[in-house]
Amino acid sequence: MSNQATPSVSVRQHRKVHRMVESAVMLAIALVLSLFPFSSPWALGGGITVCSMLPLVILSWRYGCLWGTFAAFVYGLLQMILGIQNVQYADSVGTAVLIILFDYVFAFSVIGFAALFKGRLGRPRLELVLGIVVTFLVRLGCHYVSGVVVWEVLWPNELGWAAPIWSIAYNASYMIPEIIITSLVASLSYGPLARYYQGQDLM
Repeated sequence: MSNQATPSVSVRQHRKVHRMVESAVMLAIALVLSLFPFSSPWALGGGITVCSMLPLVILSWRYGCLWGTFAAFVYGLLQMILGIQNVQYADSVGTAVLIILFDYVFAFSVIGFAALFKGRLGRPRLELVLGIVVTFLVRLGCHYVSGVVVWEVLWPNELGWAAPIWSIAYNASYMIPEIIITSLVASLSYGPLARYYQGQDLM
């Protein structure tokens, strides 16, 4: 019995190591891509990246929403470290907590649910894009809340717009292009990489 059980344990350990290593690589790729944002004529602020969130989406699809959320949470912490100056702008502990939660922890962790529709509609490419759109919109919502509750209190916008209008305009001006770019690249890459997205190489 022990001889039969050993390979199974070995396989499970190998899969865990593979998942950890692959996740570390994917997080590194996502982090590097986030370091090269670009602006656009219509953007009121923020930076548009070239699919910096796609590695998180792929992890969710390959390993499930639970692991995807954990990986996205770690990524959010890494982003917070890189943007620690934003937290330092807080004028109180409460404000700092709000920035940490809505600009980093919640905003990025939600991307881990990108596989929420996987296998539910019978059209994988549509499920992939729908997961991106929904989770990215929730991320947009997190930044919107932070903009209204925190940033407009600390620094009212120079245009004099009402806080809710400015926050949605500011955050949507870079998040909507991010959604479009990521959805397009994910949809185009799904065809040749379907087995990888589906995690069939892990079986």
